[in-house]
Amino acid sequence: MSLEILDQLEEKIKQAVETIQLLQLEVEELKEKNTQAQQECHNLRNENEQLKSEHNNWQERLRSLLGRIDNV
Repeated sequence: MSLEILDQLEEKIKQAVETIQLLQLEVEELKEKNTQAQQECHNLRNENEQLKSEHNNWQERLRSLLGRIDNV
């Protein structure tokens, strides 16, 4: 009877180890996805800042042109 209990315990330990290994793989995959998402976010922020700068430049150019028209 104690041999059966040891066999059951061994099987449960094996299952627990397999579950832990799968979870570790999932954690690593999620870390990689998080790193990629952070990089993409950084890139999008940079692009957004660039577009804002371009927008401001266009506004200034338009204001300058409108100012010239008003002076004519």
